[in-house]
Amino acid sequence: MITVFVHQAGSTRPADRVDPAWLTSGSGVIVWVDLARPDAEDARLLSEVFHFHELSIQDALSAVHHPKVEAYDGYLYLILHGIDFQASKRQFATHDTDFFLGSNYLVTVHDGTTRTIGEIRSLCSRNPRVMAEGATALLHRIVDTMVAHYQPEVDKLADRIDTLENRVISARDETFMKQILRLKRDVASLRRITLPERDAVGRLARREFQLISGEMSYRFRDVYDQLVRLVDDALIFQDRITAILEAHLTTVSNRLNQIMKVLTVIATLFMPMTVITGLYGMNLVLPHLPGGDATQFWWVLGLMVVMAVVMVAWFVKRKWL
Repeated sequence: MITVFVHQAGSTRPADRVDPAWLTSGSGVIVWVDLARPDAEDARLLSEVFHFHELSIQDALSAVHHPKVEAYDGYLYLILHGIDFQASKRQFATHDTDFFLGSNYLVTVHDGTTRTIGEIRSLCSRNPRVMAEGATALLHRIVDTMVAHYQPEVDKLADRIDTLENRVISARDETFMKQILRLKRDVASLRRITLPERDAVGRLARREFQLISGEMSYRFRDVYDQLVRLVDDALIFQDRITAILEAHLTTVSNRLNQIMKVLTVIATLFMPMTVITGLYGMNLVLPHLPGGDATQFWWVLGLMVVMAVVMVAWFVKRKWL
């Protein structure tokens, strides 16, 4: 689906096509073309109307790429990711958004699920000033909104980590380890996205490209600072999850040691009893043993109880129990 917005003479209006005359630098027109779930016909628009390089078109039509920024003849090609938390799947989902930035136009390509583009499209319909500052300012608004959506999802991730930290000592169910590993995967996904995205936006903030003016570089610098904080949060989250995992494994190991200690004491208590009962189970006449035939069973039972009590007392004295 193609959505076209045209800003001219102080007003913004939707259009059903792209006039190539609008794309010249002196036309006085600002154009935003949004492609959701592009098909082969949309690809023709990119190649035949905008004349983008075939490599950048291939990247834009591909499913997923890492965030990056590249300069081509007359335009910038930028890939960024939106991110939001899917409560049903308990995991992060990323949305690849591609940007083609020219002197007076912006083309966005995405899979149709990004909420940021939907918000900006609705805003353009209501407020003509959104596009009045130019294509670069429109790009900044989209990127800034996209990064602003990160923070609530990162806060949810922090809440999940807090919950696991509170459960790590008392957790006994087998699903706890799965939750830790799933959370560790989400944090790794967050780092994998924010690190290259920080670098890409940082290049925009450093004015490496002629299309980015000094005023726009200051705005992108603010977005860059937000991404730096997100990267720092991801690093902190990774350390916290590692600590949770180590604490959980330590707790499980200690619990196993306690179980093994009890089983060892029980086995040790029964060892001398087994020896005694084994001796008395032999088909031998032992008249020198106390008690005679009538009370011999009770002598043996009492001897085993005394030995068990003495051994327990010895374990307690040695602080083995």
